[in-house]
Amino acid sequence: MYYLETNICIVDQDLLDNAINLSAVNEQATKLVSSRSLKDEFEAAWLLKAITCIDLTTLAGDDTSSNVTRLCRKAARPLPEDLLNYLGFEYDGDCPIRTAAICVYPSKVKAAVETLQALGLQDKINVASVATGFPCGQTPLFTRLEEIKWAVKQGAKEIDIVIDRSLVLTGQWVTLFNEIKEMRQACEDAHMKAILAAGELTNLSNVYKASMVAMMAGADFIKTSTGKESINATIPIGIVMCRAIADYYRKTNFKVGLKPAGGIKTSKDAVNWLIMIKEILGDAWLTPELFRFGASGLLSDLEHRLYQIVTGKIAEPHEFSIG
Repeated sequence: MYYLETNICIVDQDLLDNAINLSAVNEQATKLVSSRSLKDEFEAAWLLKAITCIDLTTLAGDDTSSNVTRLCRKAARPLPEDLLNYLGFEYDGDCPIRTAAICVYPSKVKAAVETLQALGLQDKINVASVATGFPCGQTPLFTRLEEIKWAVKQGAKEIDIVIDRSLVLTGQWVTLFNEIKEMRQACEDAHMKAILAAGELTNLSNVYKASMVAMMAGADFIKTSTGKESINATIPIGIVMCRAIADYYRKTNFKVGLKPAGGIKTSKDAVNWLIMIKEILGDAWLTPELFRFGASGLLSDLEHRLYQIVTGKIAEPHEFSIG
């Protein structure tokens, strides 16, 4: 069972009152992304870590059961076998190099669950489903709750809910808290990730407050974005959300995870986020249980970069044309 009940039943105003120093956030972001580059086996280790933290995602209007099946197989075997062997691993029942989850629309959960069961990996790779009127979150609360319940019944172990951003923009923190609390209850034993769509919240102060309200309402993870906004996962947004997680942990002794999503496409992007997590939250958060990337194209770049580290060559397009 993923969910652990916290002792917060109402909005704690003390947790919301925290000023954001924009210049300090931007300065810290600049330092993080300009830090010394990793080399060779050290970089390879971080890139393998990144793979294990991916929620491999397809959220397209033309998704079919067959491309969800392919996604599951890629999640199970994210690297070519010869490349994986060179890095010291083998594809067997205990191989740790696989993505943490796959993320799909509710209608595709069943196909994902059945594929992972056929592969014998239903306990190794989770099925995550977006819900609650993704990506806008503007459908009636009743339908948002029913969508969660339906996805859970289909077998989803993780639910990525979206908050109603209008409640943040108008300062309706209690209403937001109550809605997320109801969503948490609808998830039952499933892991709940609360998507803030931070790029639509106007300022970093709202990002911090929305993060806090989501955690107080029982979110297991807070997530930057749907990936559909014009501004998605940025390092400054990540810093503020990490600070909120750290503050919440100090107050409650309850660890909440972070999931950046949208715009994370390169191995350099992935390493920047992992370093930020290590610097602000510590090694305890550098696990799939507390950190995820929401991504569709990131795995391909990680694969190409690992190939380059191993062979010293840049991969030709035909070398990764399948999978």
